[in-house]
Amino acid sequence: MKIRMKKYIVYLLALSLIIPVVSACDDELDKNKLALLEKTEDGENSGEMTDDDIDVSILQPGFNLNPKTAVEGEVPNADQPLDIYFYAEGVTNEVDGEQVVSDLLGYEQDCFLHAGVIAEGTWMYVPAGWSEDTEKCKMKRVKDNVWKITLSPTIRDWFGSGSTPIEQLGLIIRSSDGKKGINADTFVEIQDDKYNGFVAEDAEIKSMPSGLQYGINVIDNSTVALVLYEAQKGSNQRYYDYAYVMGDFNNWKRANDESSKMYYDETAKCWWIVLSGLTANKEYAFQYYLGKKNSESDGKEIELRVADPYAEKILDADNDPYIAESTYPSSERQYPDKGAGIVSVFKIQKDNYNWAHDDFRIKDKNNLMIYELLLRDFTETGDLNGAYQKLDYLEKLGVTAIELMPVQEFDGNDSWGYNPCFYFALDKAYGTPEMYKKFIDACHARGIAVLFDVVFNHATGNHPFAKLYWDSENNKTAENNPWFNADAPHDYNVFQDFNHESPLVRQFIKRNLKFLLEEYHVDGFRFDLTKGFTQNVGGSWDASEYHEDRISILRDYYNTIQSVRPDAVMICEHWCEWAEENVLALSGIQCWRKGSASHESGYYQSGMGWNSNSSFSRLVEEGGNQIAFGGWVGFMESHDEERVAYKALTYGNGAIATDVSTRMGQLGVNAAFCFTVPGPKMIWQFGELGYDETLGTEMDKTAKKPLHWEYYTEPARKELYNVYAKLLNLRKTHQELFQKNSTFSWNVTESYWSSTPRSLTLKSGNEVMYVIGNFGDEEAVNISLPEGIKYNYMSGEEVGRSVTVPAHSFFLGTSFQP
Repeated sequence: MKIRMKKYIVYLLALSLIIPVVSACDDELDKNKLALLEKTEDGENSGEMTDDDIDVSILQPGFNLNPKTAVEGEVPNADQPLDIYFYAEGVTNEVDGEQVVSDLLGYEQDCFLHAGVIAEGTWMYVPAGWSEDTEKCKMKRVKDNVWKITLSPTIRDWFGSGSTPIEQLGLIIRSSDGKKGINADTFVEIQDDKYNGFVAEDAEIKSMPSGLQYGINVIDNSTVALVLYEAQKGSNQRYYDYAYVMGDFNNWKRANDESSKMYYDETAKCWWIVLSGLTANKEYAFQYYLGKKNSESDGKEIELRVADPYAEKILDADNDPYIAESTYPSSERQYPDKGAGIVSVFKIQKDNYNWAHDDFRIKDKNNLMIYELLLRDFTETGDLNGAYQKLDYLEKLGVTAIELMPVQEFDGNDSWGYNPCFYFALDKAYGTPEMYKKFIDACHARGIAVLFDVVFNHATGNHPFAKLYWDSENNKTAENNPWFNADAPHDYNVFQDFNHESPLVRQFIKRNLKFLLEEYHVDGFRFDLTKGFTQNVGGSWDASEYHEDRISILRDYYNTIQSVRPDAVMICEHWCEWAEENVLALSGIQCWRKGSASHESGYYQSGMGWNSNSSFSRLVEEGGNQIAFGGWVGFMESHDEERVAYKALTYGNGAIATDVSTRMGQLGVNAAFCFTVPGPKMIWQFGELGYDETLGTEMDKTAKKPLHWEYYTEPARKELYNVYAKLLNLRKTHQELFQKNSTFSWNVTESYWSSTPRSLTLKSGNEVMYVIGNFGDEEAVNISLPEGIKYNYMSGEEVGRSVTVPAHSFFLGTSFQP
């Protein structure tokens, strides 16, 4: 996550005086504007002191401007050079509620200035990226705890800011390893006698045309209306005094006319503008520019630039340049020269995709075999192109659905995706919109559904809704934010917590669900952290208790999905008490279900070869209660869980840890007692190959994991893949065994292990299936088979009235030929 730093304005007449204003997040630097210089050579920053006759006694803690010549009340001029000194002595920073000295106190190396012209609501003309140690930005150590840099020949020339008015600079001093002298950004006033800034007019109140919705509205082939909701929670009054649009359609110029200035509709609570004379097949990048006049004691305005939250494509100068050309062509992600931060894009005539398999539908959601897939870690390219090439592999495996971990635009390019910032735009790090559609279409051709993992519990601070009402002092959404809670009402939250009782939030999410179903033809969703979809909890324990309001919210979303696609599925990562999950199941909503309560129980214990605490009962019941049929999507492991194979490799009993064939055999027995259980099931990618790299610690578990496609050619692991494929094929060719009216029973507690093996029975009409699992080191000899079992389904051979099951293996008998 990119964290927005605490924001202050520091007025320096001759000395420093601090009061609040805007931030300098390095995540908003426009890299297309950076005059990047060569990094200093290793070893140059030797720590030698540069001669300077500064009298330390005249310096104040922090930044000092022209301290040798400063006149009280005089502000530095943009067309003069500027000496900047930083004095670490006396600087304090607040850390965890305590005041601590500056990290640069006693530091004996040169430092670097991170600086920009504060204009149009953002940092501009920043000479170097946050981590770039350039000679131009070097602050040389001139005394103990004193560093100096000169912006010359003039401030304007040093930044190369052209005709942009320079009225304020943002300053940060840091060491080579990123330690900051002052945790808060420092802002200093500058006098510009050459160029004047834009003067915004007061808002004009006017009703917007009927039929418009929030976001981008295409009126005809040359006309678009833009609508931005803006009213504070509580007062229901607008916060900002004015709003403009800046974009390719007006050369990114604000003007007090119909090309840029937005009206405000007091009834609809929206800023709006109608743009005409547009070209239908051209992409237009744009941003909203909002401001609040005289909101602080200094009379300075609050200014903000944000993208449209409903945009189906965004451009990000900080991250887009690092996307591979083969993943998303650079010609289709050209960042505008005058943009700042994330910009939104619209195009009147969308690119058309001709769906070849538009008639695909999920036939039986209660018998889905889902493959949870993280595009980043699935192939060498880490994108849709790579995953597309592996669809034959997945089809052969027998999965009937692919659940893509979050693909809506998230912060950065390297992520699990649970840090979303835009919901209508799919992340470019994985491919173009056409690639997403091509991948989904190809899955449908193979009879495979595609589910999107969606994150509606929270969003990052880069989401426009968060930016519009932001508490910079406390680095979180503000109390007047109509979409987000200032503080999450439960202990499970990360980032900014959506308030699902807000009609605005419900409307936004339901519109997004409809969009994804209609535009990308997805077949359903896995909702992340739905436990958080309530306002009425008193702590972490209470969040898991029964909450009727949460049920109502989830039903509302499910009904929206069903109104578009009656066959589409909704799966919740819920983790609440059985009674609530059962009510959801009766409504048609499914919930994730771990087969193991912890990494030291259930399938983990059996996978390692330890009998204690290894019961599988949890997969189908809770406290003796079973869920309404199909209500739980069961699994042995997920992206959030440690790998069973890693545990077996690291902590396995005897040969399970030391011999790969034994270990893969044990994992195969696990699979036989998961995928033969009725109800939808899920595989976490590469579980079918016994992937045994660790999840990692809580701090690094989301890091990229090594690829091991060579596992597919290793005999023991390929055999495990074959076991998975046969088990999944059984569910497809004999679906009647896995229906609600079939008879299911099993013996899977710790009383059953090796010589008395575990067993599972399924019956439907004349069809019978019987599984025997030997998890121990001894043969299970002469195990009697129930009436009707005639074939070894895995080998195809006929069997007698009893079988012997070797150690670390299973027998699957059926009344029918494979």
